[in-house]
Amino acid sequence: MSGPEKAAAIAARKRSGQPISILTAYDYPTARLFDETGIDALLVGDSLGMVVLGYPDTTHVTLDHMIHHVAAVARAKPRALIIGDLPIGSYPDPSTALANAHKLVAAGAEAVKLEGGLRQAEKVRAIVKAGIPVCGHLGMLPQRVLEEGGYKKKGRTPEQCSALLDGARALVDAGVFAIVLESIIPESAKDLTAQIPVPTIGIGCGEDTCDGEVAVSTDLLGSYPWFVPPFAKPEADLASQIRNAAAAYQARVQNQNADRRA
Repeated sequence: MSGPEKAAAIAARKRSGQPISILTAYDYPTARLFDETGIDALLVGDSLGMVVLGYPDTTHVTLDHMIHHVAAVARAKPRALIIGDLPIGSYPDPSTALANAHKLVAAGAEAVKLEGGLRQAEKVRAIVKAGIPVCGHLGMLPQRVLEEGGYKKKGRTPEQCSALLDGARALVDAGVFAIVLESIIPESAKDLTAQIPVPTIGIGCGEDTCDGEVAVSTDLLGSYPWFVPPFAKPEADLASQIRNAAAAYQARVQNQNADRRA
């Protein structure tokens, strides 16, 4: 299927009620392995700034970073929809947003994602009009972490809930096929999900509040032990296995050298 067809199939899951599963992927082997499990979409997220490149937040990620990692994931030729994040500063206006969306698509993305609601609607509309599916992102917006002074839960007040709903409706009207909801309190996320006609994809919004979930792959795999979000649910502990494998290799090499000197 083409990217638009894959995105449309995900959008249709709002009606069928079948939950949507999304994982981040930043490289070829991870994309292949995840795709073999039947994951619905692979998000090449700007979270790579932290869990791959070692930056303190996503505000250091550039379009060149994203193009590099989107291309790596695309080489796996996954059945899953490849969604590429538009990084901070890459969508200041509709024409620039469209030009940079085209660059991600040229690298292999089949859809793009951007953060924000009302003020992003015209940018979304321009990208969708060009035939590129767009996923929205509301709630806690990592690209605004510096201006907001940290990562804060959203949807705690009636005013915040109203703003989130207005933003969601603007994105829907502009043509998004789905919206990621990040770090919105469960009650508000569930209410927002019930009020909009496109799937919501939750992260840090509690269980059974959205139409699907997205997880950062390093959280799922336990391969980034230095920071694990409180809402993460690791299914493995690769960090320990990696350390053990490296230690075993180190011991084997040292033993071989010792035997040679004996």
